[in-house]
Amino acid sequence: MLNKVRVTICGKEYALQTDEVPSYTINLAKKLDTQINSIMASSDNISVTAAAVLTALGAMDEAYKANENLDNIRTQITGYVDEAAKARAERDEAVKEMELLKTKIACLENDAKLKKLKDMTT
Repeated sequence: MLNKVRVTICGKEYALQTDEVPSYTINLAKKLDTQINSIMASSDNISVTAAAVLTALGAMDEAYKANENLDNIRTQITGYVDEAAKARAERDEAVKEMELLKTKIACLENDAKLKKLKDMTT
């Protein structure tokens, strides 16, 4: 459902429709307003448009870097999942080998007992 929200950025009011809750959009607009005004305050001859462009570039830079970090994290997680799967497979193989060795030990112990009994009866 679309929510209607009114926000003010650099003294100009905007009527927006958004899927987000109104408070989220209002907070974004306040942060945007603060950033644009901060850039404008740092220079006497910068226009609202130029300040908005610089703010947009900064936001895009942050988003791009965040996506790069997210991609790196996904790659790391994929590596960890692959390593865990390999470790599980190695563990399963070791368990099978251990069971096989236990069976061999039991057979050897039985053979030794049989030999001992045979030696005792002869």
